[in-house]
Amino acid sequence: MPRAAAPRRSSKNPSESQQRDDIRDAAEKNKPLVEDIRLLGRILGDVIREQEGTEAFELIERVRRLSVAYRLKKDASAGRVLDRLLKNLSADQTVSVIRAFSYFSHLANIAEDRHHVRRRVHHERQGHLQEGSLAVTFERLHRADIRAADVAQMLDHAYIAPVLTAHPTEVQRKSILDAERAVAELVGQRDELPTERERADNEALLRARVTQLWQTRMLRYTKLTVADEIENALSYYQSTFLRQIPRLYRELEQHLHGHSVPSFLRMGQWIGGDRDGNPNVTADTMRMALAKQSEVALRFYLTEVHALGAELSISQMLAGVTPEMKALAEASPDANPHREDEPYRRALIGIYARLAASLHALTGTEALRHAVPPQNPYAGPDEFLADLRVIEASLKAHHAQALVAPRLAPLMRAVQVFGFHLATLDLRQSSDKHEAVLAELLATARLHPDYSSLDEAAKRALLLQLLNDARPLRVHGADYGELTRGELAIFETAREMLARYGREALRHCIISHTESVSDLLELLLLLKECGLMTGTLDAGARSALIVVPLFETIGDLRLAAPIMREYYALPGITALITASGGEQDIMLGYSDSNKDGGFFTSNWELYRAELALVALFEPLRAEHGITLRLFHGRGGTVGRGGGPSYQAILAQPPGTVNGQIRLTEQGEVIGSKYAHPEIGRRNLETLVAATLEATLLHGSTSHKPGQTAGAPKSFLEAAAQISDASFAAYRKLVYETGGFTDYFFSATPIREIAELNIGSRPASRKATRAIEDLRAIPWGFSWGQCRVALPGWCGFGSAVEAYLAGTDGGAGADKRLELLQKMHRQWPFFRTLLSNMDMVLAKSDLRIAARYVELVEDKRLGKRIFTAIKDEWERTAGVLSRITGEAERLQGNPALARSIEHRFPYLDPLNHLQVELMRRYRSRKDGAPDNERLQRGIHLSINGIAAGLRNTG
Repeated sequence: MPRAAAPRRSSKNPSESQQRDDIRDAAEKNKPLVEDIRLLGRILGDVIREQEGTEAFELIERVRRLSVAYRLKKDASAGRVLDRLLKNLSADQTVSVIRAFSYFSHLANIAEDRHHVRRRVHHERQGHLQEGSLAVTFERLHRADIRAADVAQMLDHAYIAPVLTAHPTEVQRKSILDAERAVAELVGQRDELPTERERADNEALLRARVTQLWQTRMLRYTKLTVADEIENALSYYQSTFLRQIPRLYRELEQHLHGHSVPSFLRMGQWIGGDRDGNPNVTADTMRMALAKQSEVALRFYLTEVHALGAELSISQMLAGVTPEMKALAEASPDANPHREDEPYRRALIGIYARLAASLHALTGTEALRHAVPPQNPYAGPDEFLADLRVIEASLKAHHAQALVAPRLAPLMRAVQVFGFHLATLDLRQSSDKHEAVLAELLATARLHPDYSSLDEAAKRALLLQLLNDARPLRVHGADYGELTRGELAIFETAREMLARYGREALRHCIISHTESVSDLLELLLLLKECGLMTGTLDAGARSALIVVPLFETIGDLRLAAPIMREYYALPGITALITASGGEQDIMLGYSDSNKDGGFFTSNWELYRAELALVALFEPLRAEHGITLRLFHGRGGTVGRGGGPSYQAILAQPPGTVNGQIRLTEQGEVIGSKYAHPEIGRRNLETLVAATLEATLLHGSTSHKPGQTAGAPKSFLEAAAQISDASFAAYRKLVYETGGFTDYFFSATPIREIAELNIGSRPASRKATRAIEDLRAIPWGFSWGQCRVALPGWCGFGSAVEAYLAGTDGGAGADKRLELLQKMHRQWPFFRTLLSNMDMVLAKSDLRIAARYVELVEDKRLGKRIFTAIKDEWERTAGVLSRITGEAERLQGNPALARSIEHRFPYLDPLNHLQVELMRRYRSRKDGAPDNERLQRGIHLSINGIAAGLRNTG
């Protein structure tokens, strides 16, 4: 792997003294980080010595020293000694070492997150604005002569929603997450502790929490359930979203100088509604998910109302109240004579009682405290908000404005954002399941004996006929199959849940594997059957849910615009969408398109699909007021569409954001983004900042069909050529190389990942070893574990070499390279793509990856395919350097380079031990004495490596 680089150099070589100054400055900036890592490492070492004994501690220390010498000092002899040492460890010793280095990765993440917050505060105090902050964005808007009123007007129609999803790579237990949050809070306090005694007390608490971590089981003994996934996700609302989103709105209002800001930033959720490939999600699961979500929101409000009652101790003898406030207090059942002159407290006790009754009505649970019995539940969040506004108006009218900002205003904003539903729960199912249900309904009703055998035209004709027929399809008393009963129950429960929790509780119904217009019509017909679509297409049809096609593979992406064009050309569809709110969400799949066509082609086809969709919907917006909202199925890793969200949004084609964006936050990356409240707010801020810039600064759609503003024709033609060559190179390696599937299943931990109790759904859609059937998430996760990270770069090197070679060679190659360099400088799409690739290459390590090749039984096969992978990696690294002008990886991102330098010596032993344990585990027969212990060690290593790699694990 290329060495982590120093900060970016100018075109002229800096002097040696300048280099020394740069190194000294970097060391000074990172001194607190180094101190935190050393402190946490020392505490972990003390805990290991205490818990496991001196011999275990000394073994771990020896492994650490050898790994540091091998990685940082390039000591080859240390590497050989380390290799022999790790191969000769007993099973118990191996597990102990893996646990130690895994926990160090987790603790290093905490220290890094704290340092990010520390550096941001430092920059703000120095008046240095950071990229991705609202401050920088509003400065840019101001320079472009975009006024606060213009921004406020844009936000009136905006909709931004990060959507939390659960996936088979989410490796953290909630118990571990909670303990790590406690560690993070204690580390964060240390900078503000003035005395040695306070710091010693803080260290003692840290030692307690690290001890808790060491004695807490990192792995689950049972398969993760959907209920577990729901609880995990909801913990982020309690720690981050419920408090940080109102703070973000307050900061936005400050920048807008008094202009009101609607609640355009909301949260979405898939867990409990995503049925695609997950048989464990049922109508009961969805009902439980929405009840749990509602409980989190209402309990937060109850806590805040209780605290507000303690703060608003205002006596009517000292300050007046408005008539509305007086009426609210008098309506309260609180008759305590001690509060007779305290109208705000009386009112809030009444509000608390109504909230407690709402909690019981919506979730069946009870509030923790009762000054008076629960009574008269709120009809919905608007009634609750109206009461809070009465309090706000009275405080403002009687010289108590200062009491609004600390708690009341954030609470009011939280109610506007989260309502009584907390987050919008998406429904998702595969198109083939919808078709199977409809086929059974039609056969049982004797409307068609074999619907699935019809061609596309015949399907459309029949579906349109039925969508214009007011009669239901179901036959009373018929014995339908399990799938049909389950799917119909989902939609009927959705209708019930909408009535209970409100319009925002359920908005989107997503069709996975959308491949034809009939896929959309089938879902509409199922919604009609269950009362979620009323009327008929030819007579006032309205849908309670937005039908959202999901285009996933390369072929699907190319058909996205044609399918939507034909859909809207059908009679009644445009009127249906307009009557239902005028919103059309379209979801684009990143990880499946990557697995299908490789990194560059996936990104290019997504770019082209977005342009085509925007061009299609421009007249629909102008003539019918229909809003297009793209839903980006971004994963956590770069190979799954991840990477920094700010740059990714700015890299979208001009005109495709337009104030509207949804994007998934997946798996283990949710923790790295949102576990720490300040880091979480920063990530949310970048979403808002990037959406504002993409819409108001880069949002021009004045271009000819098929051409984007800001990207010259030469850029587009070059990208298309590279995409074609990249697709061919990727497919040749992954799908056309004999034995590649066997290599993948042997040289990565995919088999062990499938056994790990980390997700509620299987790793593969079908019971086969075909890569086509494998879920894209474990596909990318496996390559990250063995440090190849193939989905994040494969195909690009061969493609660029072919492009540079062209047909004329010679001077033509130089001109083409100059064009690619110009694209890197001037085109955000291309620059972001290469930046993400740079990060993936920096985090991969073919020396480590070579160890996994030893697991391939057919040695010739292993050597042949690994050589092909290595050659492509080197080609990619080479052309990337030629285009960017940066000889070393991460030369333009010194902060990440330093992070890798700190953490990789502690990550390498986990990879070495993972290989050794997999070798032992796979060579033993089922039921062998040490199998369970070996499996546990492998799974612990998976957890530790994922933590250490963060967004490429």
